[in-house]
Amino acid sequence: MLTQEQLTMMAENVARIRENMAAAAREAGRDPADILLCAACKTRTVEEVIASAALPIDLFGENHVQELVEKTDANAYCGKPGHFIGHLQTNKVNKVMGRAALIESVDSEHLLQKVERAAAAANLTQEILIEINIGGEESKSGVSAESLWPLLDAAAAQPHVRLRGLMAIPPATATPDETRAFFAQMRELLAKAADRHYENAKMDILSMGMSGDYPDAIREGATIVRIGTAIYGARDYSKKHKAFQEPIPAR
Repeated sequence: MLTQEQLTMMAENVARIRENMAAAAREAGRDPADILLCAACKTRTVEEVIASAALPIDLFGENHVQELVEKTDANAYCGKPGHFIGHLQTNKVNKVMGRAALIESVDSEHLLQKVERAAAAANLTQEILIEINIGGEESKSGVSAESLWPLLDAAAAQPHVRLRGLMAIPPATATPDETRAFFAQMRELLAKAADRHYENAKMDILSMGMSGDYPDAIREGATIVRIGTAIYGARDYSKKHKAFQEPIPAR
């Protein structure tokens, strides 16, 4: 059972984040209504997510398929969309179908084809983002900026996939100036992608920015910011992380 103190903390945190989002948007000459707040709820309980769904949060993001299944089946998002934002193993794609309104982390043609086949089998159109490894980190998923274009072409050609934009996570070790430069690079990549005028795509989503850097992400064009600890507080990985951990297999 969440305490009143925890509920108050979440409400105050979300209000503060919303104020910061609006200020950053106005500074960039943007409409604050054009930026969505995604609550990154990895390791958070169903009870925590249900409580936060009553706050001005637009959608929820899950890193692990098991948690997406658990929370979707429990209606923890209370009618708000759920996105899949973590590394997606190909053998778990079927479980995401019908649960994730948007898969933000497609990063290879192999995964793309798995999503296409699963969406066709489920008789639905799955919206996706292409994840870019903008910092070129060996430890991270994502396609390189140089390899983006063939993957975009392939995604736009799939009949049961709808391409909506790009996602990225800059290196955690980057300075604020370096991080903002990565965000600016992402904005430029989205603009170039939109200029390709794909028939089966709408390149209007740029998902970037987390608890420590979301104002700069908004200043550089983010349309979705993914925020976890700034909403819920520090994660307690001892409770659920082991159960939900999904090691990245060798490719």
